[in-house]
Amino acid sequence: MDLLIQFLTNTGYYLVDFRNIIMLLIGSLFLYLAIAKEYEPLLLLPIGFGVLVGNIPFFKGFGLGIYEPNSVLHYLYFGVTTGVYPSIVFLGLGAMTDFSSLLAMPRLMLLGAAAQMGIYFTLLSALALGFLPREAGSIAIIGGADGPTSIFLTAKLAPHLIGPIAIAAYSYMALIPIIQPPIMRLLTTKEERRIHMPEMRDVSRVEKLLFPAAGLLLCCFLAPASIPLLGPFFFGNLMKESGVVDRLAQTARTAIIDTATIFLGFTVGASTQADVFLTPKAVGIFFLGAVAFSIATASGVLFGKIMNLFMKQKINPLLGAAGVSAVPGSAREVHSVGLKSDPTNYLLMHAMACNSSGVIGSAICAGILWSFLV
Repeated sequence: MDLLIQFLTNTGYYLVDFRNIIMLLIGSLFLYLAIAKEYEPLLLLPIGFGVLVGNIPFFKGFGLGIYEPNSVLHYLYFGVTTGVYPSIVFLGLGAMTDFSSLLAMPRLMLLGAAAQMGIYFTLLSALALGFLPREAGSIAIIGGADGPTSIFLTAKLAPHLIGPIAIAAYSYMALIPIIQPPIMRLLTTKEERRIHMPEMRDVSRVEKLLFPAAGLLLCCFLAPASIPLLGPFFFGNLMKESGVVDRLAQTARTAIIDTATIFLGFTVGASTQADVFLTPKAVGIFFLGAVAFSIATASGVLFGKIMNLFMKQKINPLLGAAGVSAVPGSAREVHSVGLKSDPTNYLLMHAMACNSSGVIGSAICAGILWSFLV
C-alpha cells in the first residue's frame, strides 16, 4: 500500500495545479489554430505540442524538465539558449529568398526600414513600464515580427524571458490575417489601396550574385553584432544564386531549416513550464508585443504615404505593412487587401521586396540593441 501511495503521489494527476491546466489549454489552442485554421502550422504545431510536453507535472530533481541540467530536453534547448537554431533558420531563409524584386525597385527597402520603428517605440514603452533595459530590448524586437531574431536576441539579453517572448512573437506572426488588415484599411483610402505598381525590370544574374556579399558588408559593418544572423542568411542566398552548389542550397532550404524549425518550436514550447511562464511579466510582454506589431505595421503604411508626398510615381502605401519580417505572411496579406479593393491590382512581388528588406532590417536592429544593452 505504501508503494502504491508513493506511486500515485508521483503521477502528474496528483501534482497538477491550475497553472498547468491553463498552459495545457493554451497549447491545445495553438494546435487547433495550426490544424483546423492552418495559421502558420509549421510554427504553431511544434510550439503547441511542446507546450503540452512542458506542462506535464513531474517531481523535481529527476532530470526530466527542460530547465534541469543533464535532461534530454535541456540538451535540446541548448540550441535556443546559444542562438544556434535561429542562425540555422536564417541560413535556410537565405537559401529560399529571391531578392530580384528588391533589386528591381530598391526604394521599397525604405518601407522595410520604416516598419522597424515599432521596435524602438516598444523599447521606450517597456522601459516606461518598469522593465529592465535588457528585458525591454528583448521585448521590443517582437515588433520586427521575426521569431528567430526575437529568440536570438532574448537568449543574449534576457534568457529568463525566452518562453514568453518567443510565444508572443510567433503568436502575432500567426495572427497576421487578423491583426494587419484592419490597420491597413484604417490608415489608407480606397483610392490609395487601388494604386497600381509598375512592372519590375529584369534583374541580371551579376546583380543577384553581388548582392549577398554587398549586403553582408554594408549591414554587418553597420551592426557587427548581427553577424550570427545575417552571415548565414547572405551565405544561404549566395549558395542559391550561384547555381554551382544546388545540392547544398536545396539542403539548406529543406532538410536543415526544417530540422531547426522542429527543434526550435518544440523546445520553445516546452520551455513554457507554468511555474516559469505564468508571471505578471509574461502578461506585460504579450501586451507590449501586440503594441509592437501594430506600431510596426502602422509605421510602414504611414511612411509609404509620406513617400508619396515627394514622389512623382506613387507607391501603394499598403506595401509598408509588409515591411515587418513575417515572411511571407505579411506580403500575402498586403496582396489580399489590395485585391479586395481592385481585383486587377497584384502587389505580391512588390510586397515581397518590402518583406525581404524587413528580415534584414530586424536583424540589424537586433544587432544594434545587443551591442548597446549587453
